[in-house]
Amino acid sequence: MQRYESYKPSDAAWLGNVPSHWDVQPLRAVTSLKSDKNRPDLPVLSVYREYGVILKDSRDDNHNATSLDTSTYKVVKPGDLVVNKMKAWQGSMGVSSHHGIVSPAYITCTTKADRVSPAYLHYLLRSSPLIGVYNSLSYGVRVGQWDMHYEDFKRIPIPLPPKDEQDRIVAFLDQKTAEIDAAIAKKERLIELLEEEKLALVNEAVTYGLNRAVSFKHSGIEWIEKIPSHWVVRKISHLFRLIGSGTTPASGNPAYYENGTSDWVNTGDLNDGVMVGEVKKVSNLALKAYSSLKAYPEGTLIVAMYGATIGKTGITSRVATVNQACCCLHGAEKISTRYAQLWFYGNKNNIVAMGYGGGQPNISQDLIRSLRIPTPPLPEQAAIVEFVDAQTRIIDQLIQSTRIGLIKLHQLKQTLIASMVTGKFNVSGGEQW
Repeated sequence: MQRYESYKPSDAAWLGNVPSHWDVQPLRAVTSLKSDKNRPDLPVLSVYREYGVILKDSRDDNHNATSLDTSTYKVVKPGDLVVNKMKAWQGSMGVSSHHGIVSPAYITCTTKADRVSPAYLHYLLRSSPLIGVYNSLSYGVRVGQWDMHYEDFKRIPIPLPPKDEQDRIVAFLDQKTAEIDAAIAKKERLIELLEEEKLALVNEAVTYGLNRAVSFKHSGIEWIEKIPSHWVVRKISHLFRLIGSGTTPASGNPAYYENGTSDWVNTGDLNDGVMVGEVKKVSNLALKAYSSLKAYPEGTLIVAMYGATIGKTGITSRVATVNQACCCLHGAEKISTRYAQLWFYGNKNNIVAMGYGGGQPNISQDLIRSLRIPTPPLPEQAAIVEFVDAQTRIIDQLIQSTRIGLIKLHQLKQTLIASMVTGKFNVSGGEQW
């Protein structure tokens, strides 16, 4: 695409030069703070980094509780700007297309339609260069609790093309981002299909083995109809000598974590394979203070019991401690640890279905102990592991290459938006992006 014929300094460090005919004004020139309330009859809205302002009930992954009394919630109309000031540094803001109410902790502003297109402002304020500005204006002890003050926010200088040019930029970005989003959706669907193929392959191997010509028998397990006749069904409590968990040292005491020397695995570290990367560490002081913070040997199989990672597994490559959301299995007898891991992977959906709790169910150590695994003879387990690892390695490579392509598409989208709303390219240049 062509650049504009001439540029001028914007006097804004984040922005650099802008087209000569563009204006640069503080954000307060096109927005006004508002705080209308007392409309509990309106639907509750939420602000997402990925989507902007949406109906809270339109997604099932928002676990923030809505107040019983929403009369103090702020009223938002189509065209209003909404900012989650605690997560502005992540880009959690947007111009609303809904009429509803938001948390009183959010910043809400009207936009001056004679000066700025709401859609242009939406693209601009969520662009990657400005997210860096919000980061520098946000303060707090913990990253997750950083706060950006409105007084700082309203002073941010923003580029303002003529209104008709804003509309052309929006039309261009709507078209191009829709094309990129369609390509993203195709890659995401491909990853889903590859993961389904991998799951089916593993499940079939640990359920029926590699030789379908053998005789079969009923498994006695609710979700597994039949298994090879020579396989033996055993409880996990009979297959591992050591089964336990861990704990979380008080986060308010830095001494438990500073200069830590012992690996401390959380469920987010689990990768359904052997864990070789770095994890958070705890200090010797923490080990002495918490008797439940046990060190488990290398080769321990860890199973996630709580939250979004429930059922995920990992095998340690070093001695490690764990938090209370992890169940540790060590000292395998009559089963290889890797085979047990594959069994958990192939049967994850059924295991999770046995959990208890609300939107994110939990499983317990007792439940894991009681699970029954059909176990082939050890040589047959080794053959199954070798076969599955070879086949899934190919699938994993395809998934990884697709994810790399997905990252590039997201980067392309962000670069395109940032380039257009900051005047790096002329939307009227007549060339294709």
